[in-house]
Amino acid sequence: MNVERAASQLEALGNTSRLKIYRALVRAGHGGLPVGQLQERVGIPASTLSHHLKRLVEAGLASQERQATTLVCRADYESMQGLIGFLSDECCIEEGCGRL
Repeated sequence: MNVERAASQLEALGNTSRLKIYRALVRAGHGGLPVGQLQERVGIPASTLSHHLKRLVEAGLASQERQATTLVCRADYESMQGLIGFLSDECCIEEGCGRL
C-alpha cells in the first residue's frame, strides 16, 4: 500500500459517522448488511448514510452489491488488513525489533 492510499483511507475513517458505519460493517462479517439494517444499527438518516457509504466505497474500505431490491454493504477485509499492515509493518524497525 502506498502513502496516498493509506492517507485516503484514514481520512475516510476520520469522520465519526463513517467510523461507526465501518465498524458496524466489520462486525457484520463477510455477509455484510442490507442498507436498512445498517441504518437501524447506526441511527443515521438514509441520505446521510448514503453519502458516508459512498466515501467508504471510494476509499476502498467497503463495497456494495445489489441483490434484487436490496443493497448489501460489506467491509473490504483485504483492504482493512492492508491498512493495518501499512501502519504496523515497520513498527520499531529502527530499533531492530520489527514489532511492538
